[in-house]
Amino acid sequence: MFKIAKFEKVSFEQFEKDWLKNFPETENVKEIYDSIKLPKRATTGSAGYDFYAPDTVTFEKGKSTLVPTGIRAKIDDGWVLSIYPRSGLGFKHRCQLDNTVGIIDADYYNSSNEGHIMIKISCDAHDEGHTAVVEAGDGFAQGIFTQFGITVDDDADGVRDGGFGSTTKK
Repeated sequence: MFKIAKFEKVSFEQFEKDWLKNFPETENVKEIYDSIKLPKRATTGSAGYDFYAPDTVTFEKGKSTLVPTGIRAKIDDGWVLSIYPRSGLGFKHRCQLDNTVGIIDADYYNSSNEGHIMIKISCDAHDEGHTAVVEAGDGFAQGIFTQFGITVDDDADGVRDGGFGSTTKK
């Protein structure tokens, strides 16, 4: 087994800023932050590291919810962390990532937002008024590390500073 990454919490200041932007009514942000669990595999045969909800999150039919996880990943060059919803959310509630698969590159760790991994999920349930509720501390997404290669004539020299779509912003 390759050991190529390490999960860490972002600073409280970064988490508080991102959490309140998405859940402004929250009063106990420090308690939520203190209870954040680092992602881990459930079994020795698991490929995915479970990401846990920092607080109870409701995914409503027809709406997208951005969940700041409080987590960042220090990843060796040549590897990527792919994020997927937990299969139970998909099967039971038709929940899916808005960007289909989240890609966390190694250089995201050094972004101005501390590489804060945020997961945006929408619920496409058949029933009107349907909601999927994930309790605080329960798994809602999973991340899988994958090695990748580059072309022999690769000449990338850009520097990342941000998340969604930041590498194509000029």
